[in-house]
Amino acid sequence: MKFSKQTMMALGAIAILGALIISLLSFPPAFAFILGMIAAIAALNYLPETPESTASSEAVPPVGSKTIYVGNLPYRANESEVKQLFAEYGEVFAVRLMKDKRTGKRRGFGFVVMNSGDADTAISQLNNKEFGQRTLKVREANEPKSLDS
Repeated sequence: MKFSKQTMMALGAIAILGALIISLLSFPPAFAFILGMIAAIAALNYLPETPESTASSEAVPPVGSKTIYVGNLPYRANESEVKQLFAEYGEVFAVRLMKDKRTGKRRGFGFVVMNSGDADTAISQLNNKEFGQRTLKVREANEPKSLDS
Protein backbone atom coordinates (compact mmCIF):
# COMPACT_ATOMS: atom_id res chain seq x y z
CA MET A 1 0.00 0.00 0.00
CA LYS A 2 1.09 3.54 -0.69
CA PHE A 3 0.40 6.15 2.00
CA SER A 4 0.33 9.90 1.64
CA LYS A 5 2.60 12.11 3.75
CA GLN A 6 -0.39 13.15 5.88
CA THR A 7 -1.32 9.53 6.58
CA MET A 8 2.24 8.66 7.55
CA MET A 9 2.39 11.64 9.93
CA ALA A 10 -0.93 10.60 11.49
CA LEU A 11 0.34 7.04 11.91
CA GLY A 12 3.52 8.28 13.58
CA ALA A 13 1.57 10.55 15.93
CA ILE A 14 -0.82 7.75 16.89
CA ALA A 15 2.10 5.37 17.44
CA ILE A 16 3.89 7.85 19.71
CA LEU A 17 0.73 8.67 21.66
CA GLY A 18 -0.06 4.99 21.96
CA ALA A 19 3.47 4.30 23.19
CA LEU A 20 3.23 7.08 25.79
CA ILE A 21 -0.14 5.90 27.07
CA ILE A 22 0.90 2.24 27.18
CA SER A 23 4.23 3.11 28.87
CA LEU A 24 2.22 4.66 31.72
CA LEU A 25 0.92 1.15 32.39
CA SER A 26 4.49 0.12 33.32
CA PHE A 27 5.37 -1.71 30.10
CA PRO A 28 8.92 -1.48 28.73
CA PRO A 29 9.30 1.37 26.16
CA ALA A 30 10.02 -0.96 23.20
CA PHE A 31 6.94 -3.06 23.96
CA ALA A 32 4.86 0.10 24.41
CA PHE A 33 6.02 1.39 21.02
CA ILE A 34 5.13 -1.89 19.31
CA LEU A 35 1.67 -1.80 20.85
CA GLY A 36 1.37 1.84 19.73
CA MET A 37 2.23 0.83 16.16
CA ILE A 38 -0.40 -1.91 16.26
CA ALA A 39 -2.94 0.67 17.45
CA ALA A 40 -1.87 3.02 14.65
CA ILE A 41 -2.28 0.33 11.99
CA ALA A 42 -5.70 -0.52 13.40
CA ALA A 43 -6.62 3.19 13.27
CA LEU A 44 -5.50 3.32 9.64
CA ASN A 45 -8.58 1.33 8.67
CA TYR A 46 -10.74 4.21 9.91
CA LEU A 47 -8.86 7.05 8.17
CA PRO A 48 -10.43 8.37 4.95
CA GLU A 49 -8.55 7.48 1.77
CA THR A 50 -6.71 10.37 0.15
CA PRO A 51 -7.24 10.84 -3.59
CA GLU A 52 -4.22 10.58 -5.87
CA SER A 53 -2.81 13.85 -7.14
CA THR A 54 -4.08 15.22 -10.41
CA ALA A 55 -0.62 15.11 -11.94
CA SER A 56 -0.44 11.38 -11.66
CA SER A 57 -3.95 10.89 -12.99
CA GLU A 58 -3.07 12.98 -16.04
CA ALA A 59 -0.09 10.76 -16.74
CA VAL A 60 -2.37 7.79 -17.42
CA PRO A 61 -4.49 8.36 -20.53
CA PRO A 62 -8.08 7.09 -20.51
CA VAL A 63 -8.78 3.64 -21.94
CA GLY A 64 -9.64 3.83 -25.64
CA SER A 65 -7.61 6.96 -26.25
CA LYS A 66 -4.70 8.01 -28.46
CA THR A 67 -2.11 10.68 -27.88
CA ILE A 68 -1.51 12.98 -30.83
CA TYR A 69 1.58 15.12 -31.38
CA VAL A 70 0.82 18.64 -32.66
CA GLY A 71 3.81 20.59 -33.98
CA ASN A 72 4.38 24.04 -35.47
CA LEU A 73 1.72 25.60 -33.25
CA PRO A 74 1.58 29.40 -33.00
CA TYR A 75 3.35 30.49 -29.82
CA ARG A 76 0.30 32.47 -28.72
CA ALA A 77 -2.04 29.43 -28.97
CA ASN A 78 -3.41 28.20 -25.64
CA GLU A 79 -4.87 24.88 -24.47
CA SER A 80 -8.50 25.91 -24.91
CA GLU A 81 -7.97 27.01 -28.53
CA VAL A 82 -6.22 23.76 -29.41
CA LYS A 83 -8.90 21.74 -27.61
CA GLN A 84 -11.62 23.61 -29.54
CA LEU A 85 -9.81 22.90 -32.83
CA PHE A 86 -9.55 19.15 -32.14
CA ALA A 87 -13.04 18.89 -30.61
CA GLU A 88 -14.49 19.48 -34.09
CA TYR A 89 -13.31 15.94 -34.94
CA GLY A 90 -14.22 14.09 -31.73
CA GLU A 91 -13.94 13.82 -27.98
CA VAL A 92 -10.82 15.47 -26.50
CA PHE A 93 -9.68 14.25 -23.08
CA ALA A 94 -6.65 16.49 -22.52
CA VAL A 95 -4.40 19.08 -24.15
CA ARG A 96 -0.84 19.74 -22.97
CA LEU A 97 1.24 22.47 -24.61
CA MET A 98 4.95 22.35 -23.84
CA LYS A 99 6.70 25.32 -22.25
CA ASP A 100 10.34 26.28 -21.84
CA LYS A 101 11.44 25.55 -18.26
CA ARG A 102 13.47 28.73 -17.88
CA THR A 103 11.27 31.31 -19.56
CA GLY A 104 7.82 29.70 -19.22
CA LYS A 105 7.05 30.56 -22.86
CA ARG A 106 5.34 28.02 -25.10
CA ARG A 107 7.62 26.02 -27.41
CA GLY A 108 5.23 25.63 -30.34
CA PHE A 109 4.24 22.01 -29.89
CA GLY A 110 2.08 19.90 -27.63
CA PHE A 111 0.01 16.77 -27.20
CA VAL A 112 -3.71 16.09 -27.46
CA VAL A 113 -5.36 12.99 -25.96
CA MET A 114 -8.45 11.99 -27.93
CA ASN A 115 -10.90 9.15 -28.25
CA SER A 116 -9.02 6.59 -30.39
CA GLY A 117 -11.94 6.30 -32.82
CA ASP A 118 -11.76 10.02 -33.56
CA ALA A 119 -7.98 10.46 -33.44
CA ASP A 120 -7.22 9.14 -36.94
CA THR A 121 -9.83 11.47 -38.46
CA ALA A 122 -8.40 14.45 -36.59
CA ILE A 123 -4.86 13.57 -37.70
CA SER A 124 -5.81 13.30 -41.37
CA GLN A 125 -7.94 16.46 -41.33
CA LEU A 126 -5.58 18.69 -39.34
CA ASN A 127 -2.15 17.66 -40.66
CA ASN A 128 -0.80 20.46 -42.91
CA LYS A 129 -3.81 22.64 -42.06
CA GLU A 130 -3.19 26.34 -41.40
CA PHE A 131 -3.88 27.48 -37.84
CA GLY A 132 -2.90 30.92 -36.62
CA GLN A 133 -0.84 31.59 -39.76
CA ARG A 134 1.22 28.42 -39.20
CA THR A 135 0.99 25.04 -40.93
CA LEU A 136 0.32 22.34 -38.32
CA LYS A 137 2.19 19.05 -38.21
CA VAL A 138 -0.15 16.46 -36.68
CA ARG A 139 0.59 12.76 -36.18
CA GLU A 140 0.23 10.01 -33.60
CA ALA A 141 2.67 10.55 -30.75
CA ASN A 142 5.52 8.15 -30.09
CA GLU A 143 5.56 6.23 -26.84
CA PRO A 144 7.64 8.06 -24.20
CA LYS A 145 11.17 6.71 -23.95
CA SER A 146 11.82 4.72 -20.79
CA LEU A 147 14.53 5.75 -18.37
CA ASP A 148 16.29 2.38 -18.94
CA SER A 149 17.34 3.12 -22.52
